[in-house]
Amino acid sequence: METNRILLKLSGEALAGDKQQGFDEEMVLSVARQVKTVVDAGRQVAIVIGGGNFWRGRTSEHMDRVKADQIGMLATVMNCIYTADMFRIVGLDTMIMTPFLCSNMTELFNKDKAIEALKNSKVVFFAGGTGHPYFSTDMSTVLMAIEISADVILSGKSIDGVYDSDPKINPNAKKYDTMEMKDIVDRQLGVIDLASAVLAMENHMSMMLFGLNEENSIVKALTGTFSGTFIKA
Repeated sequence: METNRILLKLSGEALAGDKQQGFDEEMVLSVARQVKTVVDAGRQVAIVIGGGNFWRGRTSEHMDRVKADQIGMLATVMNCIYTADMFRIVGLDTMIMTPFLCSNMTELFNKDKAIEALKNSKVVFFAGGTGHPYFSTDMSTVLMAIEISADVILSGKSIDGVYDSDPKINPNAKKYDTMEMKDIVDRQLGVIDLASAVLAMENHMSMMLFGLNEENSIVKALTGTFSGTFIKA
């Protein structure tokens, strides 16, 4: 598979590392150095980051769901601002785009401008989700990957692949090396939300899911030593 343009999805929890909340600076710098290796090799990288290290839309049982999801969107903006600056430390040029105005902190999403930036070796961060409640960052990941014509989605999580059951509960859980997006939909495995999986399947957008905390995991995913789960759309 040609992987010249990549959409990298990072979970907020993975960026928090063992701290579980906020940021693990060494983890983020490790990601930054790996992405620099990928960009220096001539590949284009766009990034979506979840907000789970700060807030999830269902964190509060009493809040209005729309307001709760809006907090989640802002959490992803904070994550992208922090991570983009860590990327600059290692010598990467970055741009943050959002589907809504954030004063001078981000730029309003524009497909043509995003692709131009990618072609000029900038790492483009898509923050703020879809800009609407009831949609997860899984949805914005798949949507942005389709819009910019990415070759594949790389999904770095705190777990190293797709299992037939929860490995934290079942020590005999089986990890899949490969599977189809249709399996995710039919069996509702919860790897990504159902609507996002359907969108990926209908638009032939495959995903490589792996553990972000494994050494050099992003680079390995693109150099033939991938050890996670390849989900073919």
